[in-house]
Amino acid sequence: MPSPESGRAPLLARLFNVRPHEAGAVAAALLMFFLLFAGYFMLRPVRETMGIAGGVRNLQWLFTATFVATLVALPLFGWLASQVRRRRIQLWTYGFFVLNLLAFAAVLAARPDSIWAARMFYVWLSVFNMLTISLAWSVLADIFVSSQAKRLFALMAGGASLGGLVGPLLGTVLVVPIGHAGLLLLSALMLAGSAAAGIWLQRWRDRHPPGAEEQAARSRPLGGNPFAGATAVFRSPYLLGIATFVVLLATANTFLYFEQAKLVEAAFPDKTRQTQVFGIIDIVVQSLAILTQLFLTGRIAQKLGVGVLLVAVPLVVAAGFLWLALAPVFAVLAVVMVVRRAGEYALVRPGREMLYTVVQPEHKYKAKNFIDTVVYRGGDAVSGWVKHGIDMLGNHPAAAMLIGSALALVWAGNGALLGRAQRRREQLQEPDRPAPSPARS
Repeated sequence: MPSPESGRAPLLARLFNVRPHEAGAVAAALLMFFLLFAGYFMLRPVRETMGIAGGVRNLQWLFTATFVATLVALPLFGWLASQVRRRRIQLWTYGFFVLNLLAFAAVLAARPDSIWAARMFYVWLSVFNMLTISLAWSVLADIFVSSQAKRLFALMAGGASLGGLVGPLLGTVLVVPIGHAGLLLLSALMLAGSAAAGIWLQRWRDRHPPGAEEQAARSRPLGGNPFAGATAVFRSPYLLGIATFVVLLATANTFLYFEQAKLVEAAFPDKTRQTQVFGIIDIVVQSLAILTQLFLTGRIAQKLGVGVLLVAVPLVVAAGFLWLALAPVFAVLAVVMVVRRAGEYALVRPGREMLYTVVQPEHKYKAKNFIDTVVYRGGDAVSGWVKHGIDMLGNHPAAAMLIGSALALVWAGNGALLGRAQRRREQLQEPDRPAPSPARS
């Protein structure tokens, strides 16, 4: 007679496509993402309100400042990644950001109404979220082989969506009794917990190594120089294609973000109401994303390939831009933003991260973080000024939406090409990644 465990294992495999020996790693990754995103999303609605408080017409300056701050931060991260063992990169980076959060908590407690503290926090949080999230995905791309990524990455990303759902709720409930400084302290604790979950993941990989050579390499620093990520991108057509995808993604997001700020300011003049609106949008987005990640994304990637994950959302965004060109009102924008963001979390982000499972370890950390931070924030900054210029020159919102639709179609084409390139690399089993053993694939 089969044991209860043997009966549960097939059910687990059918529902979530997880092998028994992977269950602990999936749980640790879910916890890592949950704590990271809950801590970040507690603070995100506050950041958005601070951005509007500084003036919607000044948002492009905050985007530019974020890009400059990213240019400063990335070489420091590249130096760290070159010096410490790659299994410790996440621990050192998250530890540094925990100290940053504690410092900001002290500043906001002492000067809660400082406009410059608010602007600094806006820029800092925009760099923080890109680097810490990118690094968490780097760890997963380093630990799991491509066949595992297709099955598991979307499920693990469900922890991010759950954190993105719980975070705004916690922020809404706790901001009155503990204030902004208290939220930062709680976020610091969550970030420390996320780092601890990352350590557990590294230990799981030690117990299930893909090969002796790979195991030895994980105990050594990556080496190289702090700018190796940037040079690798410009030397590799594959990485350059990913960078192009990210620029087009950032452009579409920025066009919609600026339109959101303008329409929310017009529809909801009260700052408290603005924060509530942003929080509600976050809750709806994360709820839709969780359902898609748990039951659809992994199966789509396995059966149809990574390319489908990268193409579907850009096509929907192109249609959304056209809708906004015809009806530039908040209700339409809310629908487009919810669909775009839910699709990005559930489909585009896991698909993007699967692209990195077929590159060498140094590129998983340095090149990936260059793309996810400098390239992304550079795309933000340039597209922010482009959107501002279009609005200033013609004062026709439809013009920016039509341009956004055309760029989204280019984005979709780029995603299709990347999906094919990833499939070729996976089939060739290039030396970037040892072939997985049948028992662990």
